[in-house]
Amino acid sequence: MTDLMPAVHQPVAETWPTLARPRSNPVRRVGALAAIRLIAKDLPATINLDNKSYGLGGPAMRVHRSAAFLDRLGQDAGSGFGEAYLAGDWDPEPGTDLADLLVPFAERFSNEETRHLLPKWAQSLRWLVTRTQPGDQENDRAGARENISRHYDLSNGMFSEFLDPTLTYSAAYFGTADPTAGLGEASYDELNQAQLNKLDAILDAAGVQSGSRVLDIGCGWASLAIRAAQRGAWVTAITIASQQALLAQRRIADAGVSDRVQVALRDYRDQIGEFDAVLSVEMIEAVGERYWPVYFDAIERRLAPGGIAVVQAIVMPHERMLATRNTFTWVQKYIFPGGLIPSVKVIEDITRDHTGLQTEVLRHLGPDYARTLRIWRNRFIDQWPAIADLGFDGTFRRMWEFYLAYSEAGFRTNYLDDVQLRFTRR
Repeated sequence: MTDLMPAVHQPVAETWPTLARPRSNPVRRVGALAAIRLIAKDLPATINLDNKSYGLGGPAMRVHRSAAFLDRLGQDAGSGFGEAYLAGDWDPEPGTDLADLLVPFAERFSNEETRHLLPKWAQSLRWLVTRTQPGDQENDRAGARENISRHYDLSNGMFSEFLDPTLTYSAAYFGTADPTAGLGEASYDELNQAQLNKLDAILDAAGVQSGSRVLDIGCGWASLAIRAAQRGAWVTAITIASQQALLAQRRIADAGVSDRVQVALRDYRDQIGEFDAVLSVEMIEAVGERYWPVYFDAIERRLAPGGIAVVQAIVMPHERMLATRNTFTWVQKYIFPGGLIPSVKVIEDITRDHTGLQTEVLRHLGPDYARTLRIWRNRFIDQWPAIADLGFDGTFRRMWEFYLAYSEAGFRTNYLDDVQLRFTRR
């Protein structure tokens, strides 16, 4: 792979108004520098800032614009670090992979003993620089459609450039003892089979066979619906992303299963009917905490007697979910508006208290997701010239590189996990 980015990136102000440098505040700037010094005391990474190095060594980053970098950190603890990368205020040192650099930071959050980066006196001041979620990202029917469209309707062409041929946008299942081994050699060629493994594992867990009535909630570009139809199932696939639905219909036709799959632009709350299997892959993260009980109630209502539901979900430790659920993160601001990652515990609690469903954890795919994300990022960089031709600029590239690397680091350190869950009626 070749790096096409300039040494010091500068975003186009008109295109990226949120990346305008915040007004300088000497107090916050001093506070941000003090926080860096505290964090770096036992951080196995290096922060090169103003001709000084902080940290214990290891993966290294260089701050190009120290004043702007500190201003961003001082203004918004949740988004400042990522925004500084988008703006070109810092980069990994040459030869340092971005995800490898982010891993030491993610480890602090995943390790119970060290997850608080700052001492308690400093943590008590975090409210000064921590944003809360804006009200305009509410996941009612209208808001959910807007939130989903901002991500999944970006460009079918863009997603097609870096996803595997099935256009599956969720964790693959490599079936190896340690999928994170040899990440540097992770190959795009292995991804297609791993995605098919994942689709088959979901269909097997739900008992999908010829004649099964299947509901796919949040169907993406229809890879799971197509795979189910190829088994002889009858599938209703729903999404609220309009451009995604158009391509899903075309892919279903190309696969020769249009007689078995119906794609509908429909909110999960508005679906009717009974199904032998209800499937939903990495859609719950976009539902929003307020609507989690509604989501699982909808799943239960759609299950025929004896039916099985399978949900694949990104999750985080319960205590971390509770601590961060009201904050406004970089991912919510730039990638998934309105999103919130649940925990396995909260899913178990909701299904116990609000439904008649019982929950079974089938498998954990966190390490598999780390490998999936590395392959996606490598492919995204390799295919950047074609993506740029679709009208995306260098700041968009940095945004997606950071998003994919940031997510990979989360799964590599167990700050995030990905689970397949099976639900049956109690």
